[in-house]
Amino acid sequence: MPRATKEIPTTARPARGRTLTHSTKNDLSEATRAAMCDLLNARLADAVDLTIQAKQAHWNVKGPHFFSLHELFDAVADGAREYADLIAERAVQLGGVAEGTVQLVAQRSTIGEYPIEIVDGVEHLVAMSAALASFGKEVRRAIDSATDAGDMGSADLFTEVSRGVDKHLWMVEAHGQATR
Repeated sequence: MPRATKEIPTTARPARGRTLTHSTKNDLSEATRAAMCDLLNARLADAVDLTIQAKQAHWNVKGPHFFSLHELFDAVADGAREYADLIAERAVQLGGVAEGTVQLVAQRSTIGEYPIEIVDGVEHLVAMSAALASFGKEVRRAIDSATDAGDMGSADLFTEVSRGVDKHLWMVEAHGQATR
């Protein structure tokens, strides 16, 4: 006998500014927590997009530096996946929902679209460095926003992510400089 399933509306989307879904004893105000959840979900979209872009480079890179670039792009993807996890869990800790579906990521990401036609290693390095720099810029803005809102926990999380992104950007750029 088939089990009854609850139908979930596919058109329902959380309204921005209304992301709190559960109560918490966290002493940040509800308004601050809601604003931080919006900010966290915006950067979550970027982190998920960066993960996918790094995997796109990892899967498709060709050329004389294939192996080292293949490994490098996989490391970037792993790092971005870790950032996404940290960011998503912080949103839930604040009483919100981590909004990381592919559809929402496609709508919200501020990172430019990855050029899927490239295969050359140097072109992938250029594209990946642009994606990392874009994400890093938005994360640094998020540090300032979280600090201004008085959420030092989120500011600290974004600071940690910023350091990691800067390290990956350095590694990608250094590899590009060495292959010229």
